[in-house]
Amino acid sequence: MKGRLILAIASTILEEGAIVVIVLWGLPRIDILIPFWGLAFIMIGWAAYSIFTFRLGTTALMREHVVGLPNMIGTVGKATNSLAPEGLVKIHGEFWIAISSGRDIKKGKEITVVGQDRLKLVVDESAAPDRRERLA
Repeated sequence: MKGRLILAIASTILEEGAIVVIVLWGLPRIDILIPFWGLAFIMIGWAAYSIFTFRLGTTALMREHVVGLPNMIGTVGKATNSLAPEGLVKIHGEFWIAISSGRDIKKGKEITVVGQDRLKLVVDESAAPDRRERLA
């Protein structure tokens, strides 16, 4: 990750340099004049955007990956639509096609993965009540 940080800093410096060249040399040639405070505002905004995207990208790269369906057993998620018996569930921010192991599961209910059927997850409604009921 250290090399990624160095590359991000170097590319941001080059981008900031390009902004300076465009604003101070390129735009005046076509009669567009931006005051110094405008240039400073643009550069601060670009630096903030670069930091934001670097942190967002780093978070995505550091996220633990789920590898294979067998590792999903025991994972808890939420039904995004009714499973009667098949529907969509959301687990760790990802949507999966799932089949209910027994009775129908209503939209919004917390589910637990109990198995797999080819590329579909087999889920059951969690024993614990869903989060909204716990908070009430």
